[in-house]
Amino acid sequence: MKPLIITLVMLLALAPFAHAKEFPATRPYKPVVYQYVEQTDPPQRIHVMAIDLTNPDVKVRVSRGGEDPDGEGPWQTTLLRPTAIAEREGFEVTVNGDFFALPSKQDAEGSEAQKVFRAKLASTVSGPATTDGKTWAVPKEEDGRPALVIDAQNRASIAKVGKPSKDAQQVIAGSDIIVEAGKDVARTGKGFPDGPHPRTAVGIADGGKRLLLVVIDGRDKEKARGMSLSQVAKVMLDLGCDSALNLDGGGSTAMVLRDPKTGEQTILNNPSDGKERAVANVLGVDVGELKKRAR
Repeated sequence: MKPLIITLVMLLALAPFAHAKEFPATRPYKPVVYQYVEQTDPPQRIHVMAIDLTNPDVKVRVSRGGEDPDGEGPWQTTLLRPTAIAEREGFEVTVNGDFFALPSKQDAEGSEAQKVFRAKLASTVSGPATTDGKTWAVPKEEDGRPALVIDAQNRASIAKVGKPSKDAQQVIAGSDIIVEAGKDVARTGKGFPDGPHPRTAVGIADGGKRLLLVVIDGRDKEKARGMSLSQVAKVMLDLGCDSALNLDGGGSTAMVLRDPKTGEQTILNNPSDGKERAVANVLGVDVGELKKRAR
């Protein structure tokens, strides 16, 4: 992948450049900066949301898809489209969350995936999950899974998590820590690590002052090839991340924004299934826009 002539960090500080989309505006909401980047060699499409965690209106939340379908049973949630979750929860920005499993243990991509990953289907997430201080999923691995944690002081961190601590308010997991202490620590190898695949990642920058949500399209040889974990790590480092986590990707990859003009939930990227896939949980950002509209 050829390096960008202008780094992503610089782009986030500037007005939209030649390839930026007309919608949304570069700053759709006061605490949110959006940037769309296209590369040509190889072709890539990158969507970035920078969230100002110092803004008192910002609340980062983890939300499961639907309700727990069986109480004390083996399933934790039900699948739901990210736009539907975002609308229900009042999020202004939303990305898909953790990897998940279905009763059928099936997997599929493209149009067939829409038949497999149906809304309201029972599922479990792969790692820990906490919403508003209530933990509703704990990983099977003794040493935990890589996860983003938002604590009671609204501080963000990325680390391996087993059973979330009592101080954890929001927890969402992924597959790999790809940036740690400002260095690329992404694993490599054939298959999942090297891909290329559509990817979703979350990172922490500026000593915890900014949260970066990044979605990379893929499986389109002409417009968006997708990336390896190491390539995603380089994007996160260009954004100034001290740490970063790879979330679920592939056909689940989705970035949703509430249109600041119409209030409608809008998918910004191009999901590789052809439409958004129902998922088990999401990472959302509420900037208080609905409360402002209601005044």
